[in-house]
Amino acid sequence: MSRTETEIATQPECWRHAVELAGRTDGPARTGMPRPGERVAVLGCGTSWFMGHAYAVLREIAGQGETDAFPASEVPPGRSYDRVVVLSRSGTTTEVLDAVRRLRGMTPCVAITADPASPLAALADVAVVLDFADEDSVVQTRFATTELVLLRALLGEDLGHLAGQAAQALYEPLPVPGPLSEGQGGAGALHGLLAAEQFTFLGRGWAYGIAQEAALKMREAACAWTEAYPAMEYRHGPISITGPGRVVWWFGDRAALPAGLADDIARTGGRLIALGRDPLADLIVVHRLAVALAAARDLDPDRPRHLTRSVILA
Repeated sequence: MSRTETEIATQPECWRHAVELAGRTDGPARTGMPRPGERVAVLGCGTSWFMGHAYAVLREIAGQGETDAFPASEVPPGRSYDRVVVLSRSGTTTEVLDAVRRLRGMTPCVAITADPASPLAALADVAVVLDFADEDSVVQTRFATTELVLLRALLGEDLGHLAGQAAQALYEPLPVPGPLSEGQGGAGALHGLLAAEQFTFLGRGWAYGIAQEAALKMREAACAWTEAYPAMEYRHGPISITGPGRVVWWFGDRAALPAGLADDIARTGGRLIALGRDPLADLIVVHRLAVALAAARDLDPDRPRHLTRSVILA
């Protein structure tokens, strides 16, 4: 197994650990995180930005206060926040560190990172360290999903079921693309997915961030042609790319799939996957697919093209 595969397989245990961490009342995961009613910005780059977007939507849904998510390089000037949450696995990303330095002394910053000795942990007012979910791989999988599990648990979600869904997602056959695919598959299903020319990932609300992350994982690990959109925006142009040999992947409850969308996809000749579990659990299926597609294309997911584990600019 590649390092990436090994780390993907540890997600159920990492998620259990994150839920336990959120339940402790005396650690920084409780004492340093935003309080209900605070106006919050969430910053990150790449995967961390997508996880931040999901958290921002979930925090507002939970009624805990206005929450914005930005790439660390694109924080609008002149906006006032009560607290900033900064997400970075390595804690060394240049844009993230620059943003935190600009905010020091003005806005409290809490960082979620994997390395307690990182520059980000030193700069932030509070550091929440998920070293148990750290990764050797360039392509983020378990750290990103674990930090979002922690954030969701801190918002008060009951996630006792989630590790079980993650374990199911690790070992079930890859899905058969078809009318409202429910996940049954086998060798033929895998062949159909690996032969797909293009993938479009869709979600609504916080699941749109998961759709973005799914598309990124497929691009990073397998150099796949992928796109991601809010589900209701898909018919405003992006559906034109769908057709025979192309897959549309829905994240979220199957009952929440926009009315008529499955029929619209079928008319294009495209194939739909809608597994219907928690979007984070279904993201694990995409992790597995990305690794399988990389192998089919003679690519090494541990050594993605043109990427390093952290972007450090001179």
